Amino acid sequence: MTVAVAKRPLDSREVALQVVRDVFGEHPRGAREALDYRARAAAFENRDRGFATELAYGSIKMRRWLDYQLAPFLGSRANTIPRPIAEILRLGAYQLRCMKSVEAYAAVSESVGLARRYGHKGTAGLVNAVLRRLAEAPVREVPGDDDDAVAIRASLPTWIVAHWRVRFGSALLPEILAGVNAPAAIGLSVNLQRADRDDVLAALGAAEISAAASAFAADAIVIDGHSPSTALDRLADGRWESHGEAACFPVDIVDPQPGERIYEACCGRGNKTLQIVERLGKGALIESVDLDERRVARARERLIAAGGGGSALVVVGDAAVVNGEADCDRVLVDAPCSGLGVIGRQPEARWRKDPGDAERLAPMQSAIVAASAARLKRGGTLVYAVCSTDARESEGVVDAFLMSQPEFSRTAIPVRYAPFFTSAGDVRVPPGIAGRDGFYIARLIRAG
Repeated sequence: MTVAVAKRPLDSREVALQVVRDVFGEHPRGAREALDYRARAAAFENRDRGFATELAYGSIKMRRWLDYQLAPFLGSRANTIPRPIAEILRLGAYQLRCMKSVEAYAAVSESVGLARRYGHKGTAGLVNAVLRRLAEAPVREVPGDDDDAVAIRASLPTWIVAHWRVRFGSALLPEILAGVNAPAAIGLSVNLQRADRDDVLAALGAAEISAAASAFAADAIVIDGHSPSTALDRLADGRWESHGEAACFPVDIVDPQPGERIYEACCGRGNKTLQIVERLGKGALIESVDLDERRVARARERLIAAGGGGSALVVVGDAAVVNGEADCDRVLVDAPCSGLGVIGRQPEARWRKDPGDAERLAPMQSAIVAASAARLKRGGTLVYAVCSTDARESEGVVDAFLMSQPEFSRTAIPVRYAPFFTSAGDVRVPPGIAGRDGFYIARLIRAG
């Protein structure tokens, strides 16, 4: 007779270790996807999940700085220790250096326990010795103010810090870096067919969730990054969708009106499609296109669940190829991009970007804008948006398009967006500040 052996329950530190190993493993996964899977398998309560989230996400973001703190105590062994033990050391160092609620003895002893489980007596001894010494030592300062020193302190690749310094200036850089390392603000897009924004704010207040209306997008609400998303999902009842504040800006700037025909290129999972439908209700006439079949399927599911399945036609297609007549009043291009603007929202993103991403993607973005513009009526409006901070994906694409298409020109964006205006009148949102993602948005008009 086979005797069933009960699985050993996992604690939050071990789940955090599994998440980090998933993110940096042979087949990398996203941190959020890995956490959802691991926490669900461990049947976590909210408190356990919260600790695992803070530890996993924090150690992923602060990886470079943690290695700098550990380096004096590891020396050449840093290059030879097994990968699980290296991750356990980073998790332990994060608890010691960044989590004020964790006692040093607990950070060390729990890390040693993990090292026994994922290694052997020798590796457990190494973890014990290194973390004890780290706990007794002062924080290792990073001297200098050059890009490399700043990048170590902020735990970012040096090229990203150099890029943001050029793009936004040295004065704004510290605020950007602090912001991308803080919890990202949670954004909501209100379903205006089911509730108005004041009613939603009142409901959130009654649930003791601190929220404020966006000063920019008329249907957006901003919530402190420490609020539990599980509570938001439970309270929603179709009145809102989770959507970062800056990610709500493109649809707000498109400003779709009832009875108009809208073309949306690169709709992805349908975030902005839903936002348009939830503004217009039965007055929405939307054609949305994306190349990814799975994303299109998900967008359709979400539209049906929200009651907008009959308002939008979501199809699989290549947005870089003209497919249809110039019969649309408004066009939204939410182009695939390097994602440099969402580094603060996705813990692992900073380690997966490449300096050549923007140059590689710009030709595709240009092709998508040109093909999408062919769907626009004379006198119609086109909005181009990317969650990138790189000029090659933003002004570079728009300026090149305008030079090749003289019947198009920039048109005014509502003055409430003035804090983000560029010299050309486009919107450029710095990442991290006020918990926002970085975005670029241009609004063009086709001559009548």
